[in-house]
Amino acid sequence: QERRERERKLSKEMAEKATRELEKMHLQEKAEAKYKEWLQKKRAEEAEKKKKEKEKEIEREAELQEKKTRSEKIFREWLQNSRNKPRPVLNGYGFPHGKSTGLY
Repeated sequence: QERRERERKLSKEMAEKATRELEKMHLQEKAEAKYKEWLQKKRAEEAEKKKKEKEKEIEREAELQEKKTRSEKIFREWLQNSRNKPRPVLNGYGFPHGKSTGLY
């Protein structure tokens, strides 16, 4: 009878140990699933972030190119207009060499 009691206790302990290990495995599987889900979400966020940064960079380059072409156009117009403007008179109005003399 004592031997049966011991065997029963031993089998009960083994069953409890098996259930604990099974629970541990289930928890580990859940944790791995959650980690994989989190990792996938994180990678998707990173990809979206890179995509947005790339779009911003393309937009910035387009703005710079537009600004450059606009400034070149304005410079060419200024060159054209500056050729047509009259030159200032260097020694005009009684000022020899551009300085006033005799007036105090």
